[in-house]
Amino acid sequence: MRKGIFITIEGGEGAGKSTLIEQLSNKMLNSGMKITTTREPGGIPIAEQIRHVILDREHTAMDGRTEALLYAAARRQHLVEKVAPALQEGQIVICDRFVDSSLAYQGHARGLGMDEVWAINKFAILDLMPDMTIYMDVSPEVGLRRIAEASEREVNRLDLEKRSFHEKVREGYLRLVEQNPDRIVLINAEQRPELVFNDVLKAIDSRFAGIFATDVKLKRMDIFE
Repeated sequence: MRKGIFITIEGGEGAGKSTLIEQLSNKMLNSGMKITTTREPGGIPIAEQIRHVILDREHTAMDGRTEALLYAAARRQHLVEKVAPALQEGQIVICDRFVDSSLAYQGHARGLGMDEVWAINKFAILDLMPDMTIYMDVSPEVGLRRIAEASEREVNRLDLEKRSFHEKVREGYLRLVEQNPDRIVLINAEQRPELVFNDVLKAIDSRFAGIFATDVKLKRMDIFE
C-alpha cells in the first residue's frame, strides 16, 4: 500500500482553476504539507508537447476521437512519470484537470459518448481516480468574459469554440457531479475569489478531517504496482 492524496480541480474555461490551485498550494505549504501541483494536459515534457498539439489554434481540423486519444495518452504518461511517484512518496497531488475533463469535453460536448471516452481513459489510468474532485462551476457567459478580459492568458483552440459548445461542457460536468456525489464537490465559482477559496477549504477539510493541522496523516490509497 502507498500513501498520498489526489485532488483534482475541474471547470470550464475561465472558471478560475489556476488561481485556486495557487491559493491551495500556498495554504498547504504554509501548513507544512508536502505537495505537488501539476496540470493536464502537460506537467511533464512529453505531455506538454501533446498539449501543444491539442491546443494549437491552427489545429481546428482535429477530429474529436483524435483529440480524446491524445488527452488519454498525455494523461497516462503524466500519471506514470509525475503523479504516481508523488503519491508513492506520500504527497498531496493537486492537478488542474483530469479524466472528468475528457468526459465533459469530448464525451458530452463533442458527442463521442461518456461511456466511450471513459473506456479509453480507464485503459490509460487503470484504477487511479482522485480522492476528491473540486468542480468550479461557472456559466459560459461569465467564463468567456473573464478570458476576454485577461490579456495575459493564452487563448487556445478550445477558447475559440462557440458558446453552445461551452454550454454542453457545463452540462457534462453537472451530470458528472450528479453521478459522483461522493467524489465531486460543486463550488460556485462566480463568487468573489476569497469566497470561492473559503468554500473550497471547507470542502477539503470536511473530506479529510484535520488536514490543515500540523500533524497531517494522509489517507492510504492503491496506485500502480
